[in-house]
Amino acid sequence: MYYRLSSIMFPIMSLLFLGAIYWGYQEHQEKNSILIKAENQYQRAFHDLTYHVEQLHQQLGNTLAVNSTSQGYHRKGLVNVWRLTSQAQNEINQLPLTLLPFNEAQDFLSHISNFAYKTAVRDLTKQPLTQDEFKTMKTLYAKSEEISKDLLGMQQSVLANNLRWMDVEIALASEQSNNDNAIIDGFKTVDKKVSEYPEINWGPSVTSMYQKRTISMLSGTLVTAEEIKKRAAEFSNSNESEVRVVENGKGTEYASYSATVEKGNDGKLQMDFTQKGGQLIWFMNSRDIGDKKIDLDKAKSSADAFLNEHGFDGMKAISYDLFNNTGAFTYVGVQSGVLIYPEKLTVKVALDNGEPVGLQANDYVYEHHKRKLPSPIIKKPDARKALNPEMKVQSEQLALIDNELGEEVLCYEYTGRINGSLYRVYINSETGLEEMIEEMSPFDSKAAANQ
Repeated sequence: MYYRLSSIMFPIMSLLFLGAIYWGYQEHQEKNSILIKAENQYQRAFHDLTYHVEQLHQQLGNTLAVNSTSQGYHRKGLVNVWRLTSQAQNEINQLPLTLLPFNEAQDFLSHISNFAYKTAVRDLTKQPLTQDEFKTMKTLYAKSEEISKDLLGMQQSVLANNLRWMDVEIALASEQSNNDNAIIDGFKTVDKKVSEYPEINWGPSVTSMYQKRTISMLSGTLVTAEEIKKRAAEFSNSNESEVRVVENGKGTEYASYSATVEKGNDGKLQMDFTQKGGQLIWFMNSRDIGDKKIDLDKAKSSADAFLNEHGFDGMKAISYDLFNNTGAFTYVGVQSGVLIYPEKLTVKVALDNGEPVGLQANDYVYEHHKRKLPSPIIKKPDARKALNPEMKVQSEQLALIDNELGEEVLCYEYTGRINGSLYRVYINSETGLEEMIEEMSPFDSKAAANQ
C-alpha cells in the first residue's frame, strides 16, 4: 500500500518541485529585467541632465556674448534656454529623488525657465532686454557653471566607480541616506549651494508667479475660532455644537481655519475660512451622489442661487465640466460690464438633486477688489481685424485677463466658431494683438449664455 502510494505521489511531487523551481527562475529573470530597465532609465536621465545643464550654461554665455542690440539672437537664445531648462526639469523628475532634498535646485531651474520664457515672448524690438535683465543673465551664467561642474564631477564618479542608481533608490526608500553614497551626497551638495545663492532679480512678471498669498493681502480684521464656528454653522444650517474648528498655520502669514460638520448618513461638510476677514475659500459636501436626474439649466440655476445666497454677487458663468454625476461651473466677477477673469471661482453641483456640493473660491477671495479699469484704445472694428476672417463671431465683450507676463490687460473677448470648433479669442484693447486663444466645449457656450 505504502509502495503504491509512493509510486504515485513521488512523480507528482517531483513535477511540482520542478515547476516551483522554474517559476522561481522566471520570476527572478523578470525581476532582473525590470531592475535593468529601471537602472538604464535612471542612468540615461542623469547623463542627459548633466549634458543639458552644461548646454544651458553655454547657451546663456552665447546669448550674453552678442551685441546688446541683437534682439533677434536674444530671442533665439532665450528660447533655447527655456527649452534646455524644461528638459533638465523633466530629467530630474525621472530620477528617484522624491525622498531626497533637491527642491532648491529644482526651484532655481523653474525660475530660469520662466524668466527665459517670459522675456522671449515679448516683442524685444519694442521692449529690449534691460540692464537688470542682462545682470540677471550674467548671474545665471555664473551659477549654472557651478551646477554644471558639480554634475560633471558626479558623472565622472558614477562612470569611474560603476555606481548604480538602484542603490540610491534602495537607500532612500530604506531611510539609509545618511550612509555614504556619492550620488546622494552630490545632489545634497548641489542643493545646498543653490540655497545659499544671493537673491536674484527675476523681474516682476516671474516674481509674481511665485508670490504666495498671505493674510496680509486680505482686508478685514482677524477672526477667532468661535466666530468661524458661528459662520460655519450658519453656512451649513447646523448647530454650533456640531461644528469642529481647527486653526491651520497658527502664527504664520498663511494662517486659516478649517471647519467640519458631521451629518451622519448625509455625509460630512468641510469648509476653509481665511483668518483675516473670515471669508469662505473652500467648501465640500462628501455625501454619496446618485444617478443624474437634472439637466445643465437646472444645475446652473442652483449654482447661481447658491452664490447669491452666500454673498458672491454679480458673477457670470463662463465654463462647465461634467464629472461623476456632478457639474462644475466656473464663474468670474463682473465690473461695469467687464468680465474680471482674475476673480474666478468654481461651484460643483450634484446632478441627482441639484444641490451645490462644492466651492473653490480662493482666486476670488484674494483677487476681488474694485479696479480702475482702463478705456479701450483700439475700437471694436479695428480689434476685429486681428481675428481670422473665417471665424464666425457669436458674441463680443470686454474682459480683463492675466496675460503670459502675469499682467492684467483689458481685452475684447470674441466667442466664435472656426474649423468646426468653438473658440474664445482675446484681443488686447490697447495694441490690437492676440493675447490668448482657448477652445470651448458646447457646454461652455451654453453655460456662458446670458443670465
